[in-house]
Amino acid sequence: MPMVLPAAYTTADAVRAMPDDGNRYEVVWGELLVSPSPRPAHQRIVVRLTVALSTYCERLGDLETMVSPADISWSDDTLVQPDVFVVPRAEAADGAWAAVRTLLLVVEILSPSTARHDRFTKRRLYQEQGIPTIWLVDLEAACVEVWTPTDVRPVIVHDTLTWLAPGAAQSLQLHVGELLRSD
Repeated sequence: MPMVLPAAYTTADAVRAMPDDGNRYEVVWGELLVSPSPRPAHQRIVVRLTVALSTYCERLGDLETMVSPADISWSDDTLVQPDVFVVPRAEAADGAWAAVRTLLLVVEILSPSTARHDRFTKRRLYQEQGIPTIWLVDLEAACVEVWTPTDVRPVIVHDTLTWLAPGAAQSLQLHVGELLRSD
């Protein structure tokens, strides 16, 4: 049976109907983004970030840290799965992805297969949606790019990554070297 290629314009509903074949399917402004399962180094960083952010958010009480798979969608032609993200607990409490629309922090861990989409396509979408803080974790360059909605260029962090959640009195501080360590 011949393989049927997706149409040039893809919708969020079409992505939701994609097969569960181990790939991650996303769509941004109608462009289908397909990436393979992440590598172990990627997953280690996801776990470290999730633990640190969850601990921080639990102390605050009104925020929740989440990881993909997720179906974050702001329109019919967008559906993304950020690696790690923080949302208001009230939105997450609903239990439906459709209710999760206010992302306060988004983290994407760059890999060879996702770097272009994460760094350009998805980052621009996140900026357009007004997500206050976007972290692009670059393993190869051993740094984190920090973006805000109005940035034209990122702040490149090699040492201490800082995030102050809305309404928090104290910021979360993470050492980039610890975050990116190989063990």
